[in-house]
Amino acid sequence: MVYLNYNNLDAETQQRLLSASKEDIESKFGENLKAYAKAHYLDYDVLLEEEATRNLYNYQYVFNI
Repeated sequence: MVYLNYNNLDAETQQRLLSASKEDIESKFGENLKAYAKAHYLDYDVLLEEEATRNLYNYQYVFNI
């Protein structure tokens, strides 16, 4: 087995995982993030992207070759 982190993946895979992470974060915390962004005058899309990226570094990627 090969253990990788997000930085070791190719750009296409990173983009696909980022999209999936955004959907995951938005479904779990979307309302809370919108309220936080509004209360602190932040751009919701930027906040979502940052949280999705942070979420990706919590995953472990394991590949069987």
